[in-house]
Amino acid sequence: MNARSWTAQWIWGGDEESPRNEWRCFRKAFELPAEALEVAWLHLAADSRYILYVNGERVGRGPVRSWGEELFYDSYEVGHLLRAGEQNVIAVHVLHFGLTNFYYIRGRGGLLAELECFYQSGAAAAPVDKAMLICSDDTWSTSRLLAQGPYSPRMSCQQGFAEIYDARAWDERWVPIDYQEEGPDSTWEKAKCIGPAGMDPWKRLKPRDIPFLTEEKIYPSRLVSLRRVKAPSWTAAMDLRAAMMPDSIEHANPVSYVGYLAGELILKQSGKVTLGFPGGWRTEKVWVNGKLCTDWFGDTPERYCSLDLDAGEYFVLIDVTSWDHGGSFHLAVDAGVPLQWKKSAEKMEEPETPFVLIGPFDTAVHIDHQDPQQLRLDHPEYLKAAGAANRKELQDLSRWIHPLPGALYCEDDVFGASVWTVEAQLYSIPSQLERAIMPTPEPAVIPWVENSTDDYEIVIDVGRETTGFIGFEVEAGAGTVIDICGIEYIRDEFRQHTYGLDNTIRYVCRAGRQRYLSPIRRGFRYMVLTVRDAAAPVKLYEVYVHQSTYPVTNAGAFQCSDPLLNEIWNISRHTTRLCMEDTFVDCPSYEQVFWVGDSRNEALVNYYVFGSLDIVKRCLHLVPGSKDMSPLYIDQVPSGWSSVIPNWTFFWSIACLEYVEHSNDVGFAVDIWPAVRYTLEHYLQKLNAEGLLDMRGWNLLDWAPIDQPNEGVVTHQNLLLVLALRKAAELARIAGKDAEAAELFLQAADKLSSAINAHLWEKQQQAYLDCIHSDGRRSDIFSMQTQVLAYLTGVASGRRKEIIGSYLLNPPTAFVQIGSPFMSFFYYEALAEAGRYEQMLSDIRSNYGQMLRYDATTCWEMYPNFSENRASKDLLTRSHCHAWSAAPGYFLGQSILGVKRADPGWTRILIEPQPCDLTWARGSVPLPQGGRIDVSWGVDGDTMDISVSAPGSVEVEVRVPQGMQKQIRMVESK
Repeated sequence: MNARSWTAQWIWGGDEESPRNEWRCFRKAFELPAEALEVAWLHLAADSRYILYVNGERVGRGPVRSWGEELFYDSYEVGHLLRAGEQNVIAVHVLHFGLTNFYYIRGRGGLLAELECFYQSGAAAAPVDKAMLICSDDTWSTSRLLAQGPYSPRMSCQQGFAEIYDARAWDERWVPIDYQEEGPDSTWEKAKCIGPAGMDPWKRLKPRDIPFLTEEKIYPSRLVSLRRVKAPSWTAAMDLRAAMMPDSIEHANPVSYVGYLAGELILKQSGKVTLGFPGGWRTEKVWVNGKLCTDWFGDTPERYCSLDLDAGEYFVLIDVTSWDHGGSFHLAVDAGVPLQWKKSAEKMEEPETPFVLIGPFDTAVHIDHQDPQQLRLDHPEYLKAAGAANRKELQDLSRWIHPLPGALYCEDDVFGASVWTVEAQLYSIPSQLERAIMPTPEPAVIPWVENSTDDYEIVIDVGRETTGFIGFEVEAGAGTVIDICGIEYIRDEFRQHTYGLDNTIRYVCRAGRQRYLSPIRRGFRYMVLTVRDAAAPVKLYEVYVHQSTYPVTNAGAFQCSDPLLNEIWNISRHTTRLCMEDTFVDCPSYEQVFWVGDSRNEALVNYYVFGSLDIVKRCLHLVPGSKDMSPLYIDQVPSGWSSVIPNWTFFWSIACLEYVEHSNDVGFAVDIWPAVRYTLEHYLQKLNAEGLLDMRGWNLLDWAPIDQPNEGVVTHQNLLLVLALRKAAELARIAGKDAEAAELFLQAADKLSSAINAHLWEKQQQAYLDCIHSDGRRSDIFSMQTQVLAYLTGVASGRRKEIIGSYLLNPPTAFVQIGSPFMSFFYYEALAEAGRYEQMLSDIRSNYGQMLRYDATTCWEMYPNFSENRASKDLLTRSHCHAWSAAPGYFLGQSILGVKRADPGWTRILIEPQPCDLTWARGSVPLPQGGRIDVSWGVDGDTMDISVSAPGSVEVEVRVPQGMQKQIRMVESK
């Protein structure tokens, strides 16, 4: 649908232009004429996200992520939901973030909506006229959704907020037509018009450029466990980043600050008190009445300290000096005696919470990853405050003391209460409880004991990793609390909590039977559902997930004689699907962020397993939108983090050419070429006197401990720039643009290749070193990562290429080994180029087979057991679902099944199977022009029997390994 002109006005409500974490409801009731509608279109945009209802029916969610000034709008055909001659209602639930993160740039709260109703004029053959227009304006009604707690914790630095919902405070029936807005306690008011379409900050409105996402109801597969549990006496989550640096809500860059958090703990009786950090340990500098806590215990990142205290008041001082990218600071206290925090502050400004901030005495905003800027830790007032035993000792620092704002403080800390379980008793799962995962009329009853304070926890296995929206139906007493925490991995007694991600919901029940569907997207496999404060038995009728992904069909397929490889291909496909939202995302749980470099590999896998084009094109178009933040383009978009990974920009430019070669979309090449040229020209300005790329940035390639400093000459970066320049020259040729610039890029690539060979090859080691540091020191670290790229980019040639080629088969033990499946993708590319398919299959079986051994249903972000994992022995990987890791989905189809593009647009295809030790394989690869190619082959002795089904418009060539005979059967598909 083309861009359109708007009559509607942007509207909002309340007193704040951009409130923090506000859910706001909008309604418009109207009457339609009695004539039958021909068609009706509802167009809308919102900041930040919306859910649309028409006459009580949920229609859709949106909008897709975008840069702030260029907002996408959605259009829905809703004529089938409207009632001619009757009252109708449009209801919109808008979720406004109120801060910048990794997938949203802060704007302001707003809704823009326009309904176009078309009727047939006169005779049936007459044109259709627009007879009615319903526009957002000040006749719409609005109210904050009172059940939602705007103080809920940040999910993570990358995302928005966790969820607290008190169903007692809101009528969930607000979306149908018969809802009454008026009443003595009504909070509904007329919406405020804030400006026309085209107003700042949404200067340009563009039609959605991809299909709507799916919603598929998924029921769990089993119950894992049932426990009686007890949470700590008190938990809280705080946004210290926003508290210490209020302006940090305008960006997503990491910050640092120097300061303290302080409060007064009151004990009515003597007893043992345990204080700790269930969400991650930041400091050992915790003082209670001036005494430093030293007896810390617990497995990191959790840490706790126990103290024997008499009845009285205790001044707790915590040094929270930190490098802080965002998220929540979780603090908890448990005691066998009653405790409370004092909420009045003698001789201090009255706080909104029990805590005050002392400082910050120094702050820093870090643009580059791990910026080395040092904080001032010798500030005299900071040193003076250390170890303070009471408030009086801080009187001279009054100008540094500020209350912790209530909006940044939350005692409904589901994550802290779920991670730190101070008591737990395991029970057998009664058969009736199994009904919790079955959509039957008969409910499961959660265990309950009258007059007991016990909480009960059930762990629910969805069966495999999923992404989407959690829903449930329960019958409960008013005030009963349902806590849900999503996690990715459980093995025996070990639970891998999502440290750094508050993946939680707290739902407070009203009395009676009720349903709830969360509007917050989450990724997980297991739901830890805990019932707290139940005054009566809780009946659980169903719990489910509305799985939501980019709409794909299973056009790609792969099977072979090795069941292990079949399952590896299946988890690669499932991983890729879960990481396809409105862009490719790195993972559905921790981040949900479009990382530019990751998407190059994800696009290639997608071509083979799904064949979707629009999502790739959309991702590629989004990247140059960061040019105002950096001409080098940032590494995740659209985002408020001004971070540059040079390799990610190089992968993007390479992916632009690969998309054109795959789709034969010359128009895209014409459109994108100026953006590719622009950034690469800026990179060429970063060459030093030796002709090497020498720059500051997040110079990342792999999570393994290779020598890739954030400043200096990094070899793998130089190698990828060579490849990017050559690919860009080919893109320019296809676009028919800038022959002179293309030639200059080719010349620059040759010069850079020569400089790499002259300065970065170590003769004694017979390998390329990892880097030259900014002080001129040559790295003594050699890695397989660097050698793989030297081979793959063609910079290593002649004898050097032979040497590196031998390393592909037998990596020297002294070299840093590959640490992530992302890097394995390039390793497999190099092995395929070298014709070493047996080694590729061996590596896939070993590494991905290990994932399956540990019950993986998706591909891991990391390989375990190396230093960058930063984890205990139980932690196999951080993220258990990472699309940058789905390499087998591409290589099993491209190399083993042997289906390869020979010409742009797949007008000519090469079938070149590599059986290795397999006896048969079959599969399908979707074609960009529609349809697919089906291939089946079997090996009998030295003969390969091959069957190919392809569209008649496609030319097919079949080759078999040297020394084999072939029998070919060609079938033209319809």
